Amino acid sequence: SDSAVLRHKNGKWYAVIMTVEKSKLGLEGNDLVDIMDVKCDPEMTSMIIQTYGFLPGYHMNKQHWITILLDGSVSEAKILDLIDGADRKEEK
Repeated sequence: SDSAVLRHKNGKWYAVIMTVEKSKLGLEGNDLVDIMDVKCDPEMTSMIIQTYGFLPGYHMNKQHWITILLDGSVSEAKILDLIDGADRKEEK
């Protein structure tokens, strides 16, 4: 499957975009869906994943990563907000 990685200047990943089968995410159906894994504050992850469109990090440490469904269920603004937060956090 295709994937793209967003990295900090120091080379660390903070977001990954992938295409996976829905079943691998615990969702119904075998059709493919685009997802983005984003690094997230552990105290925020448990709250965020209760919202539709957000899942525990796929293939990642579930405390520090969340998976966002890129099927339109999460607004672009919200996604950019999370990416921005993940990007800035690491630079400190």
